[in-house]
Amino acid sequence: MKAVVLAGGYATRMWPITKHRPKMFLPVGESTVIDRIFAELEADDRIDEVFVSTNERFAASFESHLAESEFDKPTLSVEDTSEEEDKFGVVGALAQLVDREGVDDDLLVIAGDNLISFAVSDFLDYFESKGAPTLAAYDVGSREKAKSYGLVELEGDRVVDFQEKPDDPKSTLVSIACYAFPRDSLSLLSTYLAEDNNPDEPGWFVQWLQNREPTYAYTFEGAWFDIGTPESYLEAVSWHLEGESLVDETATLENVTIGENVHVMSGVTLENSNLDHAVIFPEATVRNADIRRSIIDEGTHLEKMDLAGALIGAHTTITNEPSQ
Repeated sequence: MKAVVLAGGYATRMWPITKHRPKMFLPVGESTVIDRIFAELEADDRIDEVFVSTNERFAASFESHLAESEFDKPTLSVEDTSEEEDKFGVVGALAQLVDREGVDDDLLVIAGDNLISFAVSDFLDYFESKGAPTLAAYDVGSREKAKSYGLVELEGDRVVDFQEKPDDPKSTLVSIACYAFPRDSLSLLSTYLAEDNNPDEPGWFVQWLQNREPTYAYTFEGAWFDIGTPESYLEAVSWHLEGESLVDETATLENVTIGENVHVMSGVTLENSNLDHAVIFPEATVRNADIRRSIIDEGTHLEKMDLAGALIGAHTTITNEPSQ
């Protein structure tokens, strides 16, 4: 079996934090979002090759990351795009990868910005028991949230209807961009695109596919985070930290109050400040500040600030000095 980790997004909703780094590299605890996926794929003997599908802008970042990692299976497969407006869409990019890499095997496809609580091996067990296209589905518990995803309707565990981003969702069970396809189904990607169907979201392909052959859903409870917004990223960090905080031993703290779900990375200097539900990247300096629900990028210098829900880009200096 082959696996594709989708890592081609530009994450514009998280700029400036993700303007120059893939969102998949955002840390959640001691690991990153995508390394959690790589670790599971590395451990499953059924998967003999992992293709990391990314764009030209981030290709060098992924090359360096993979070269420095402990994983043997992942190899880079680069889309011919460098800007958001050039994207082929997920289905288009996947079809290109299958052709480019000569994939002729069962295929697992998983989004590299997915933080999931189920074991990928359990999902593959389920897929093998069905021998048919399979997706992972999660109850987001809110019809408003369901509007942003592909809505799944089931009879038993078979998909009988699929609506991509419905205006009026009838339930809250959604697809989470984790799919498995038998080898014989891969040729349908090019058939789907040749009929001028929507190339953007995998859900459109699943909607088309489930009308042509049996398609099944692996439903799970627990946690799932689609790391695409600052809010979802901070929620994922909070889920991992469970109310605790993670402070690197090289950080310097003086008269600092650390609240819940705070991650302070290497070389950070904090003085006379209060932090709660925040992520502070390496070598940042924060003095005389209150930071809540915020992400502060590396090398940033903040003084005399009161921030809530802020995204501060790398190597930024902001001081709230009184005007002369």
